[in-house]
Order: sequence, then C-alpha cells, then structure tokens
Amino acid sequence: MKKHFPLIVKISLIAVYVIFLAGSVVRMTGSGMGCPDWPKCFGYYIPPTSEEEITWQPNYEYKKGMIIVKDEALFVAGHNIKTTDEFNANNWEKYTKHDYAKFNKFHTWTEYINRLSSALAGIPFLFLIFVSVKFWKENKQITLLSFGAFFLMLFEAWLGKTVVDSNLKPTIITIHMVGGLVIIALLLWLLYIVSDRKKVSYKYNSLFSKLVIISAVFSLIQIALGTQVRQFIDEQVKLHGFENKHYSLMDPNLKFYIHRSFTIAIVLVNLGLFYLNQVKNLGYKLVNWIVFLIFLETITGILMYYADFPLGTQAVHLLSGAVLFGLQFYLWLQSRNKK
Repeated sequence: MKKHFPLIVKISLIAVYVIFLAGSVVRMTGSGMGCPDWPKCFGYYIPPTSEEEITWQPNYEYKKGMIIVKDEALFVAGHNIKTTDEFNANNWEKYTKHDYAKFNKFHTWTEYINRLSSALAGIPFLFLIFVSVKFWKENKQITLLSFGAFFLMLFEAWLGKTVVDSNLKPTIITIHMVGGLVIIALLLWLLYIVSDRKKVSYKYNSLFSKLVIISAVFSLIQIALGTQVRQFIDEQVKLHGFENKHYSLMDPNLKFYIHRSFTIAIVLVNLGLFYLNQVKNLGYKLVNWIVFLIFLETITGILMYYADFPLGTQAVHLLSGAVLFGLQFYLWLQSRNKK
C-alpha cells in the first residue's frame, strides 16, 4: 500500500477540489439553504422531490425528525406521528435554528449533492490515514500531516453543519473556506514529501522565494475578502430576488472596492514571479499556470461585475482561486529548499 500512497494523496486532493466546485455551484445558484437541517435534508436521508412531501397532510405518517413547512414556518416531528384531519401542534416542535421556510427542488438537490460530495471525499481520507501509519518509523511527518488533514476534514464537516444552522453566517463561511485551503496545503505538503524529485532541477533565488510567500498570502487575503463580497451579494439577492442579478453589485460596499483594487497588487506580484523566473532561468514551470489562473480570475471577476454574473463565472472564479492558492503553496515548497 505504501507505493500507492502518492496516488491516494492525489485522489484526496482532487476530492477536496470537487468539494470546492460543488460549494461554488451552491453559492452560484443560491442553494445554501436548500436543506434546512444537517446531515439529513428535511429529516430525510434522500431529499424530497416535491413540496407535497414536506407540506403537512391529514391522515399521513411522519417519522421522528421529519420537517414540514406549515404557515410559512418549519416544524419537526417530535416522534412518529399518524396525523388526523386537523393539525395538532403538540405533536410538533418548531424549528428554531433559523426561519428559512422555503422549498425549491433544484436548490434542495444542489445542496444535497454538495453534501454527498463531501461525504464521499471522506473515503480517500480514511485510506490516507490508514496507509500513513505505515510511514511512522520511516517519516513521522507523513503520518502527522495525514492525520492533520483528516481531522481538519472532520472539523470542516462540523463547520458545514454550523453554516446551515447559522443561516449562512458570513464569518463562519469565511472560516469554512480558509479551512478548506489549509487542507489543500497539508495535502500538497504530503505530495511534495512523497514525490520523486530527483529528475527536477530548480535554481534558488532569494527574491523569488520571498515573492512566492507574498503571492500565497495575498491570495489567501483575496479569497477571504471574496467571501465578504459574496455576503453583500447574498444580502442584495434577499432584497431583490435571485433572478434580479443586475442588482447584486448595485452600490457595493467598501469591501468590494478593496477586493477589486487588491487584484492589482496580486497581478504585479505574480508578474514579478514570472519575470524573475524567465530572466534568471529558474525553471519553475508552475509560474506559467499561476499567471494563467490570475488572468482567468481577473476575467471572471470583470464578467461578474459588468455582465451580471454569466452562468458559471462564479464557480470558475472560486475554483480557480482555490487552485491558484494550491499552486502558489506548492511553488513555495519547491523554491524554499533550493538554498
């Protein structure tokens, strides 16, 4: 199994990025509250497909924990119930974690698929920690990084529940996002340790190495700012409706302008990396991909602002940002050991 460990790390890394993609689709479609509870959805392991399933009905059997919408409020079955002709409030507990009492089949299943992708991602992580134990005597760092990534995944799962319970509180969403990036960093660190680097040759440059650190930190700050901008958009959506996307960035707040202007600093730093890599012939191929992702991030950002969020741009914007941070972190791992 040890010889397959690099493949397990790569699969785990891909699984995390799939979660980022699924999460970005949830945000893009406004499906974050498609399921009011966690880990079930309206009390079901398989979500409902019609509003009828979550609407109170006479002479119907409800199992404990099932959620219904009645009088624009959520109610949870306190025990197994067989309803009569009239609604009996004593059989139900009002759902108090939030008051989002709407049902949209598309939103519900989008959120459910997001959760399913997170649950399936746990499988390669179980293999990851199982095989990493075999490296304990040989390299304890591999085992510790693997368990660190695994426990962070568990924390992220719990945080996902907290996001739902808090009705998408922006601070928790930001922590959730940063936690995912830390998992990516740990997996890339693992991949760097177990990869065969004998055939790869880079030149060390002090300024280049420092700029890589700055670029990764800048990306982390920019992603955190982006989640705050998304909060403003969500608030606009609540006011004007999801269909009226042209209102999303009308009279934006200060955080939006900081987020937009900070892009200039990010572009300059990464162009500096590209220039040094070319002029000094350092040999870091990842720099080219980083510049491409910076371009993609900028273009999608412009499209979202000036073209009223074309379909898919939000997902591409978020996912490319996460990939960008990963490449910058891995580039730092490559450059720091070349003194």
